[in-house]
This record gives sequence, structure tokens and C-alpha cells, in this order.
Amino acid sequence: MSKIIRTEPNAILSKVVEYHGFLFTQGFVARDLKADIVAQTHDVLEQIDEALEQHGTDKTRLLQAQIWLKDIKDRDAMNGVWSAWLPKGGAPARACVQAVMAAPEILVEIMIVCTK
Repeated sequence: MSKIIRTEPNAILSKVVEYHGFLFTQGFVARDLKADIVAQTHDVLEQIDEALEQHGTDKTRLLQAQIWLKDIKDRDAMNGVWSAWLPKGGAPARACVQAVMAAPEILVEIMIVCTK
């Protein structure tokens, strides 16, 4: 049986779950919730890079992303940061939707699936 590795688990979630060489992340939100959509997106992607590095992989192995926006009108600004962050030819399967966020200051949340 394959081992399930949980990184930084707490009572309700793990930051990353690794199983069979796949990484499933929590939904990352910005650390500075007073920032605008561009800064929040940069921060979220930086956190994703850090989590992937901790697990010995990077965004070139990205398979799928789920993105939630507080306001779908922020999609173009978020996409500008997102597309600059992606490796050339490395766009994952992706969903991007407007959602009611857990806190009103959260403008974007991103969750990914990656392989090692």
C-alpha cells in the first residue's frame, strides 16, 4: 500500500498531501489581505512555489489548478500574473470561478495538483 504524506496537517486540512508522486495542495490565499488582486496573486503563487520546492518539484510539473476569485472582474489582472508565472508551454488544466470567500478581504485563492 502506498504511503500518504501530509504536510503541516491540522484539524481540518493539510498544506500538501502527497500520494503516488502526486501533490495536492490546500487553497492558498495571500498573507497580506490588504493588498490588491495583483499583489495577492503574486503572494499566492510565491507560496505555491515554496510548497512545491519543499516537496522536490516545481511548477513545470503542474497538472491542474482551481482558482477562486472574489470578483470575476479581477480575472484579467489575475491572469496577467498567472500567465507570467507559468513556464512556457506549461499551462495546466484549470478552472477559474467567482466565489464567496472565507473572509471578505480574500480576493483570490488557488489550489493545485502537481506531480514530482
